Amino acid sequence: MPFAVTWHTILEELDETPPDATFRTPLSEKPFRLEDVQEHRLLIAYRDQDTTIPLKRDQFETLYQRVSDSPQDFDLDRLPADAEPYATILSIHPRFEVDQRQGVLRNTDTPTPSSLIDAPLEVEDDTQTHEEPDLPLYSDALLLIDALERHDPTTLSSMETSELVNLYTLCSDVQCNADDLRQDVRSLLLDRIHHDRPVHGQYGSVQRTSRRNRTLKDDQTVIERLEEQGIDRERVTTVDTSKVDEALEITDLSESDLYEIDESQYVRKANVDEEVKESRLQGLKDQLAAAESPRDRPTRTRNRRARSSYRRPHQFQLCKRIRLYTLRKEW
Repeated sequence: MPFAVTWHTILEELDETPPDATFRTPLSEKPFRLEDVQEHRLLIAYRDQDTTIPLKRDQFETLYQRVSDSPQDFDLDRLPADAEPYATILSIHPRFEVDQRQGVLRNTDTPTPSSLIDAPLEVEDDTQTHEEPDLPLYSDALLLIDALERHDPTTLSSMETSELVNLYTLCSDVQCNADDLRQDVRSLLLDRIHHDRPVHGQYGSVQRTSRRNRTLKDDQTVIERLEEQGIDRERVTTVDTSKVDEALEITDLSESDLYEIDESQYVRKANVDEEVKESRLQGLKDQLAAAESPRDRPTRTRNRRARSSYRRPHQFQLCKRIRLYTLRKEW
């Protein structure tokens, strides 16, 4: 993963941290607060000092590379005395954690809240309402996630034929609707990007480019221009497929007399039962609504940092609103 993505995630996590949160260094346990978040640096201040200390982005990248490139845990004793806050801030990222007992900084596959932040406890607001996007892709993708959860896609050969049909149909619908959305987004990006340099987002980058398409002018114009340059028309004229097909209809020749024929078999989507899809989709939405109901969920008191990790999407999750897979695991 490029560091730019990691840095972007760290800034997002810091943005969700309460302004009065207190951070602690992993070894000396010195408390400090975050004064400012900038694109290329952070400003912190220790509790017993009035001056601010800059933490530079390139230094974070250096630490990130050392932790990521090593198969072993990074020993915090290797840090200079004034570099401990870098480890604290890096542990904000859900894929890094500080083990104070062992004195190490490591990668982790399980998102965990940082243990080096002290923040006031807050009750999560369960009354917030969410609007579902009115997009076919949204509904079809939710149905596809449900199908992937109920059937193991890594063992397709063991699935029943009807299950494979369902999976193929949903994949086809998602692909079609995703491509429609992609083209709409592409049109907007084309209006906004006016140079050929890559423009980066959290998950990738795009670049404006051009494509050259050629279409021949009418036959008479092409032949006349070429003949003016001494090119005989026989050198550029070819057999017209449409006229060959017309000739087949009025002669005794078979198609195989004039064409090399290569047949291949494939499966195509023949029909979609929209009523069944809508019924299943409504059932999933009802399950989701029940799982998110305040009556069915215990009150949680966590700081924003912990909530951020708690809500972090699973790799197959569509978005924070539709997180069926995560809800089933959590509840």
